[in-house]
Amino acid sequence: MRFKYTDGGNADFITLCHELDEFLNEIAGGEENRAEYIPYNQLNDIQDVIVAYDNELPVGSASFKKYDNECAEIKRVFVKKEYRGKGISKSLMELLENRAREQGYHYLILESGEPLTAAMALYKKIGYTIVPNYGPYQDMPESICMKKKI
Repeated sequence: MRFKYTDGGNADFITLCHELDEFLNEIAGGEENRAEYIPYNQLNDIQDVIVAYDNELPVGSASFKKYDNECAEIKRVFVKKEYRGKGISKSLMELLENRAREQGYHYLILESGEPLTAAMALYKKIGYTIVPNYGPYQDMPESICMKKKI
């Protein structure tokens, strides 16, 4: 497995994000059921991205963007179905945490939800704790927000 640092304009990252959206649409019962989230998952303000490759095939990605001067927000974590359970998402998260720390961030936050059981289990296992919903997710009771001091 090889990991590449890039940005939100990377073609492989964009393709993986489309696959993530398809996966989330399946879970939610269609795009219309997650329409309120779409504006908060745009790629144009994401500068820090890591893409995982199996040889030359992009198989997973994760990113973060600035939330405030001390905190970055984890965005668009995804691993292709056939590559899940191999520790790729954990590696992506560790690399993101290190990158955010190098850039001077002290905390990472993220938004997830109960239907994403594997993601929620990973986040808890690597030290993220549930916090009150932040920012645009404050009035979305189906959202679960988490935070970790890095």
